[in-house]
Amino acid sequence: MKKYIFQIATGIILLTLFLGYSAGLWQLALVRHLELWSYDHRLKFTMPGEIDDRIVIVDIDEKSLAEVGRWPWSRNQVARMLDQLFDLYSVAVVGFDVVFAEADTSSGLKELEALSAGVLKNDENFRRVLAKSRHRLDYDSMLASSFKNRPVVLGYYFGNEIKEKSRITGLLPQPVLTEQDFPEGDTTIPVKFGYGANIAVLQKTVVSGGHFNPEPDLDGVIRRVPMLQKYQGNYYESLSLAILRTMFGQPKIVPGFPETKDSLLEWLQVADLHIPVDSSSAALIPYRGRQGSFRYISAVDILNGRVEKKLLEGAIVLVGTTAPGLMDLRSTPVSAVYAGVEIHANIIAGILDNNIKHAPSYARGAELLGLALGGFLLIFWLPFLGPISSFVLTFVLIAVTGFINFIAWRSGLVLPLASQMLLFPLLYAFNASYGFLLESRTKRQITGLFGQYVPPQIVSKMSKDPERFTMEAESREMTVLFADVIGFTNISEKLTPKELATFMNKYLTAMTAIIYEHGGTVDKYIGDAIMAFWGAPLEDPQHARHAVEASIAMRSRMDAMQEEMRAEGFPEIRMGIGINSGQMRVGNMGSSFRVAYTVMGDSVNLASRLESLTRLYGIPIIAGKATRELVSGFLWRELDLVKVKGKNEPVDIFEPCGEESLLEQNYINDIMGFNNLVFLYRKQEWHVAESLLKVMINDKPDMRLYQLYMSRVRQYLNEPPSPEWNGVCTFNTKNGDVLNA
Repeated sequence: MKKYIFQIATGIILLTLFLGYSAGLWQLALVRHLELWSYDHRLKFTMPGEIDDRIVIVDIDEKSLAEVGRWPWSRNQVARMLDQLFDLYSVAVVGFDVVFAEADTSSGLKELEALSAGVLKNDENFRRVLAKSRHRLDYDSMLASSFKNRPVVLGYYFGNEIKEKSRITGLLPQPVLTEQDFPEGDTTIPVKFGYGANIAVLQKTVVSGGHFNPEPDLDGVIRRVPMLQKYQGNYYESLSLAILRTMFGQPKIVPGFPETKDSLLEWLQVADLHIPVDSSSAALIPYRGRQGSFRYISAVDILNGRVEKKLLEGAIVLVGTTAPGLMDLRSTPVSAVYAGVEIHANIIAGILDNNIKHAPSYARGAELLGLALGGFLLIFWLPFLGPISSFVLTFVLIAVTGFINFIAWRSGLVLPLASQMLLFPLLYAFNASYGFLLESRTKRQITGLFGQYVPPQIVSKMSKDPERFTMEAESREMTVLFADVIGFTNISEKLTPKELATFMNKYLTAMTAIIYEHGGTVDKYIGDAIMAFWGAPLEDPQHARHAVEASIAMRSRMDAMQEEMRAEGFPEIRMGIGINSGQMRVGNMGSSFRVAYTVMGDSVNLASRLESLTRLYGIPIIAGKATRELVSGFLWRELDLVKVKGKNEPVDIFEPCGEESLLEQNYINDIMGFNNLVFLYRKQEWHVAESLLKVMINDKPDMRLYQLYMSRVRQYLNEPPSPEWNGVCTFNTKNGDVLNA
């Protein structure tokens, strides 16, 4: 036994790690991802794959948008479609997987009423005609009338985060349950903050409403839908549940709990319908197959009566969209791109067929028992068995575990599988390869490859999974930054070689430290210039944000360094920074004599051009439109529309001003005021733009950007541009010399 104490002790440690994960004491991301993967494959292997004719999706598809027009349609069109569904096609119930969040003013009624109260208030004929026409022009009331006394359910959504608390629009339907309907008056159903609902005139006239909040797992895939959401102490039903209750005459929802102490919610009972849910009220979606498991009918065909009545008569109708531009496509276990409206259809069909899978509260206990029995069996037997016997024992144990799980799945139960399927082979692999450790060599390999480019903390992360990283050239979406000292040549001429070296070391050390703090990779130093990038070698989904945050920190550090530089006798310095995002080629590049890990591409060149433009505009940081679109929550000053040397297409350029939530309101107002000025400038409203600029220049006379636009505006006041003028400023050199504006 002593001979195998290391294997046994290590096996116990591994078993303890998995038992702790199963008990919920900590998380193992790999196991969680494998569990989701195994669930997806069990689901796909057992899907019926047949079309369910009971539920029909009326699709606001590209065909409908092409014939009727862009969404949202005017409400009179929606009312006409609804009338067709009930009067012509005799459907059973209609649910809308869209939100009517704003009043419809497309008829022009608001403008006509303004005329009636204003310049035409004494025109009796106008007022009389308007009064007669008002009911035909009030599209919201027209749609509300179409809803009235019909089984219609409207969809809406809840906000997930506290910061969305203030986002409250529209009117919520009546809650279906309160805290008094649950034991102890509380549940583990997550609390929501804020909502986006339908306008009151519509919500008040429908039978019910339901939320369509997706509940993606950690990998972003939709496997479950919350049947209830909690908001301000009340509980609101999902769109699918609201549709079924409306169809069956609004039966009450009864929460179900097992007869155990401290039991959690496990099902919902609605008349004869039994809906298994987890403790947060989410039901697993019983996907029937890939997208198209329900009949899709184009909304424009309903409007024009081009559909056979038998396809819709008595059907449950869901109105939704598959048009890519309307952003209702989800990632699901059966398809990476899946129409959100069909998710609700799958839930409705699953409830009707009583085939929703259930992950009961005792599933964790079953997982713990399986891990303990199988783990101890392998820990204390494998060290004493030969290679073949060890493999056979492990294989049999895995096969028995898989068979038990399969039987449970066919019975409607979802038992955890991945932890056992991972632990058992792991114990076998460890015992089979005992003593073969590669950690030290791996760290040396990674350090040798990337240590000269990236900060130590990134090297440490990379060493944990070296197979993911390579120095071979590849294409990635990344962000690159160029930083340069403005007027460095003049500064260097005033310093001795020793002073210049001290100056450069101080400057480059401070700026590089900031780049490292924000996860960047230093590409190279070019004299006083720094080139850095984000997104390689370690993938960084937030590469644009991290680069922008680094640039702002660099600017702040430069401002702080001014006092230090002056105290040491150095001249005052300013810095220009250019940032751009896009597809770039990254990897080891060079010659047979020397190579370097670097980035190349048009997006890189544009960042360099933008850095040069900081001198012209008097702005310390300039970012391209691609970076602007990848970073949310920041305040941006729109600078110009430019065509730089080497680029055929004009590019919008911006100044990142900081996180909007951290900025003072006066500063935000200044930036928004300038953005409005750029809007007026491009509309060629020269006189208004000149007036605004005078106010801005009076407030900040040294602002070069304001002076630049004032010179342009006055030029165009005297010599208006040609009709083809599009506001583009063209630069004919890499350094930002203006060709025309």
